[in-house]
Amino acid sequence: MSNWLPLFATLFIQAMVAMALLTLPVMAPVAAKALEVSPALVGVYVAITYAGAMFASLTSGTTVSRLGPIRVSQWGLVLCAAGLCLCAVPWLPAIGLGALLIGLGYGPITPASSQILARTTPPEQMALVFSIKQTGVPVGAMMAGAIVPTLMMGIGWQWSLAVVALACLASALLSQVMREDLDDLRQANLPFQMGTLTSPLRMVLGHRALTTMAACSFMFSMVQMSLTTYLVTYLHDDLTYGMVSAGLLLSVTQMGGIGGRIAWGMVADRWMGTQKTLALLACLMATSALATALLLPVIPPWGVWGILLVFGASAIGWNGVYLAEVARQAPEGKASMATGGTLTFTFLGVVIGPPLFGALSSAFGTYRAGFLALVVTSGLCAWVLYRLKPSAELVSE
Repeated sequence: MSNWLPLFATLFIQAMVAMALLTLPVMAPVAAKALEVSPALVGVYVAITYAGAMFASLTSGTTVSRLGPIRVSQWGLVLCAAGLCLCAVPWLPAIGLGALLIGLGYGPITPASSQILARTTPPEQMALVFSIKQTGVPVGAMMAGAIVPTLMMGIGWQWSLAVVALACLASALLSQVMREDLDDLRQANLPFQMGTLTSPLRMVLGHRALTTMAACSFMFSMVQMSLTTYLVTYLHDDLTYGMVSAGLLLSVTQMGGIGGRIAWGMVADRWMGTQKTLALLACLMATSALATALLLPVIPPWGVWGILLVFGASAIGWNGVYLAEVARQAPEGKASMATGGTLTFTFLGVVIGPPLFGALSSAFGTYRAGFLALVVTSGLCAWVLYRLKPSAELVSE
């Protein structure tokens, strides 16, 4: 099988679960008004989804080995569909349960795809292939930003959630054609033990390079998900943008992320190495967060586009570099376990970041306060990365 076919399949699945997760945040101003709650509560939704994703990523090493990466991906899509349907129920406990199901579906997708790509990708193409695959996240977010607001205006926010759920189910059915080839190494009798939950963490904390990647992903994920979760609401509430215009600008950040994920993988491989590339990205995040906090309605559209493109390229573009390095450093055959362990720290940053962003924004009465907090987070990460001594483990060869 050509290694490009597994790449396309994993990218497509990643895009669908990313769209599922971000559909409700994109429609947050309208849904919150219908539910008579603050749009800032979308941070709680994101925290619940990623709490579920943390648990699912910890168990992914065993589930992928036992069921196969394609079957795990199919179950992830089904769980996302069920969660979206629950989020359409106008009752906060149902939405909370729906958020948890979406997180449980989202969590194992990246470890499953890492197992597939680590097996099917030549070593000299690893960074590029992983970076291309990780464009599935901004592609899914771009789809949510471009499609959901228009869909919502035509059929309402609840039916829009149902339509995205149907798309997830269709994707699960389509991926069945890949199962015979890619799930052939599954171990159906592999037992699930409590040690399964801690072994990925022990692997990460016992390996210097994996620990460094996990720490960076914790900080960067706070920035990424705060931007993705609150940009539409910030533009709509603080800068009086229409919902469609704000959704399209979210798509602009995702376009920057798509280009950034591929470009930064090449930069890290060919010139700067992982550590210096991540330090540069942290600096760009801090600068872009500051510029976003200072946006005014009088700024011309091209200026807003430019700022958000750079913000997206950095805050959304770092993942491929980090995941390729995790796959390289993982023991042979353990790519899904190492990825699941590091993603626990990534998801922890997501759980903490958006609710903190929302709390700060509510306390100060403006979402600008949240973006200024991201300047501090990114700046701190850049300072730590620049002070680290270069490590042979962290530089791609």
